[in-house]
Amino acid sequence: MSIAARQEGFENLKNEPDWYVNRIHAGDVRSVASKLPAGFANCIVTSPPYFGHRKYDDSNSIAEVGREKTLDEYVSNIRDCFSSVRNSLREDGTLWLNLGDTYRDGQLLGVPWRVAFALQSDGWILRSDIIWHKPNAMPSSVKTRPTVDHEYMFMFSRSSNYYYDTDSIREPHVTFGASSKMKGGRKHLGVENGTPEMGKNAGNSNLHNGRWDQAFHPKGRNRRTVWSVPLGKSRDAHFAVFPERLIEPCILAGSPEGGVVLDPFMGSGTTAAVCKRLDRNFVGIELVDRYVEIAEQRLASTDFMLGLPDESN
Repeated sequence: MSIAARQEGFENLKNEPDWYVNRIHAGDVRSVASKLPAGFANCIVTSPPYFGHRKYDDSNSIAEVGREKTLDEYVSNIRDCFSSVRNSLREDGTLWLNLGDTYRDGQLLGVPWRVAFALQSDGWILRSDIIWHKPNAMPSSVKTRPTVDHEYMFMFSRSSNYYYDTDSIREPHVTFGASSKMKGGRKHLGVENGTPEMGKNAGNSNLHNGRWDQAFHPKGRNRRTVWSVPLGKSRDAHFAVFPERLIEPCILAGSPEGGVVLDPFMGSGTTAAVCKRLDRNFVGIELVDRYVEIAEQRLASTDFMLGLPDESN
């Protein structure tokens, strides 16, 4: 379906219940967000274009985020974009933001943290920084510094009381597992009086039941903040993309089954694809027509109807 055809039917879509859900809406997020209902999203999971990295639109007809002349302009635009979707998020919602850094004139700019601090200043609550370690990071010819093999994922909340499903993203225990590096650690598991509170360390004020509840939790230990996830690849986009395994924990922890996940920089449609697999709904926004088409093709095997608002009004 052409962009024009989708835009032509946009007003009719508004007459349908939940017309905005499971659709990709074309246009700048700052404009599209104002046309969407308030408080519909359980969480936002997204990866905006990085500063000065890649040009996504070949027509030069749109002002892409990431193509700003200065870092200050970029940070300001990113802050404005997330301010525009804040009202789309439930009061107990979370924002999961993936960003990579940029070098200019031999200097690392610290872009992810500059953006994080800007969002903090704008009222977002920064709850966690997560390191995305890339075990298959692209090789580099640089000889004056280490090769970069990580990016950041920031977890923000809209309020201090927010939805977070800890159990849904637990990871395997290590201390009492086969990979434990602690001498004798595995021998305590399942042994009478084997935990420190009940054994020779009984009465030690540094030990408490809560800690060992975590260690023995049947679903695994609490998720750590370094996630090792290989780069993704899109056959249509011809470069590494948002990997599905990176955003699975964000969607699982940030939304219940049947919930709604918003991606205001939808790109090739990874968030939508993962939502479908995890029984969540999605709302996507994408500025570049070519990527709307790529995402639609990727989701062609689904029964989703993908609609686009008319940005000309």
